[in-house]
Amino acid sequence: MTCSGPPGWIIRVPTETSPRGGSRAVLLALALLLTGCGSGSATPEGPQLPPRHAGFDYQIGGAYPPPAGVRVVTRDRADSPAEGLYNVCYVNAFQAQPQERADWPADLLLRDRAGKVVIDEDWDEPLLDIGTPAKRKRIADRVNRWTDGCADKGYDAVEFDNYDSYTRSRHLLTPADATAFMRLLTRHAHTRHLAVGQKNTPELAGKREGAGLDFAVAEECGQYDECGTYARAYDDRVLDIEYTDVGLRKALAGWGARLSIVRRDLDVSTPGEAGYVRRTG
Repeated sequence: MTCSGPPGWIIRVPTETSPRGGSRAVLLALALLLTGCGSGSATPEGPQLPPRHAGFDYQIGGAYPPPAGVRVVTRDRADSPAEGLYNVCYVNAFQAQPQERADWPADLLLRDRAGKVVIDEDWDEPLLDIGTPAKRKRIADRVNRWTDGCADKGYDAVEFDNYDSYTRSRHLLTPADATAFMRLLTRHAHTRHLAVGQKNTPELAGKREGAGLDFAVAEECGQYDECGTYARAYDDRVLDIEYTDVGLRKALAGWGARLSIVRRDLDVSTPGEAGYVRRTG
């Protein structure tokens, strides 16, 4: 039996049955009293956070058997989690994947003053228009379905990519738009008992509580001297991906004893593919 509490909380009430299958009313009443269901209070069952300073692999380019020593792995939402590990589900929430552009209503793609869709040129991804509460809700409704898919597959957490898309919006979107949209996503993820990682965007790390964020996923925080910002905001619960040997050395020199750090190739390839790189030292 469960009693409802605040969003994202579940109060599990133990019930005992007799050999004939009838519930024991006295024990049930005692359970209700002890759990506080009758009084409106509740014990939160929040999401599990990733371990600090753990072996980490970043597999958003394709799933493969995690190397020895890995305890935390990130995979794309299309893939299944790795058995027995802490799994983070990758979701591109602030931009549209190029192959999914046609799936989005035209009015939810950000457009400049000439009506042209604003594109992240590095990845050929249209930005989503999170500039109004109404549009944020419509976009969140779609993204939340992906979050549900992550939860249903058994992931422990989710990272919503391109939190910093407002910096590529030609001043059409603001940091306030980004944090307001993120809050919609984190509220729903928490109801599914998923922790939520802040993806990059160190300038918004100080907004973590208002945005409802639980840990950080940082790309190249060693390369760009940003690891300290994330470490302070998230009490060392930081997953860092470096894409150069220089960045890996810097990250390990300053933060190797505290954060979860891995060197990957920029295409996050799978073993056997040309260009595959994965190192931790």
